[in-house]
Amino acid sequence: MFPSDTMFGVFLVSQLCVGVTGNLFLFLLYMHTFSVQRHMKLMDPIFSHLTLANTLTITFTLTPHIASSFGVRRFLDDVGCKAVLYMYRVTRGVSICTTCLLSAFQAITVSPSNSKWAWLKFKLHTQICPSFLFFWIINMLIYIHVIETITATRNLTLVSRAYVHPYCQTRQFGNQNSGTFLSPILIHDLVFVFLMIGTSLYMVNLLYRHHRRAQHLHSSRVSSQTSPEHKATRTILLLSASFGRCLPYLISQ
Repeated sequence: MFPSDTMFGVFLVSQLCVGVTGNLFLFLLYMHTFSVQRHMKLMDPIFSHLTLANTLTITFTLTPHIASSFGVRRFLDDVGCKAVLYMYRVTRGVSICTTCLLSAFQAITVSPSNSKWAWLKFKLHTQICPSFLFFWIINMLIYIHVIETITATRNLTLVSRAYVHPYCQTRQFGNQNSGTFLSPILIHDLVFVFLMIGTSLYMVNLLYRHHRRAQHLHSSRVSSQTSPEHKATRTILLLSASFGRCLPYLISQ
């Protein structure tokens, strides 16, 4: 084992600890708030579900790479590869869907009362749990092919051209079958990511129009300062740009 492998393993362990600890802390915080107050705000169940999905995604994707970087051989067999990669794909997809749901709910919540989306405000709380169930089912169906195509790597010195993983590889199929598998995944990721970007831009437009209407009420001293609308707009645009930059990576995984 080279020292660089050990350093990379330590780096991955730190990522795992920070990611899992941070998401679990937020999840437990929401659960504690619910146990004390006996009710949750509209967005709290979505945040809780998102932190749980993120925790599982980080665990399933980093654990095999950590074991490989520390020189562990045969960490996963066929069943282990199928289970770990399937759960990673499913939880990753659920995380994308939940983030899109959060963005959509925020856009509907801040929409004006005369908006065409206003009627949805009174039905949001009834759609949260069905949406979670739909996300899990649709992602479990989309990635079911992972169970059929993933096997453990027999020769650890051989890197599969179809999938890069320290312990697992994909069986080689024809181009037609590969397209059949990849098309639903590509459509799934594109639809939810672009919906997320669209709702974010909708909120930016609402904030801009609200700032224009309220601008004449501000004094010159306050107007010279950064308004809350501008701060919120920068945050939304930053998150949208982040997802846009991550889109090629999400699709390639």
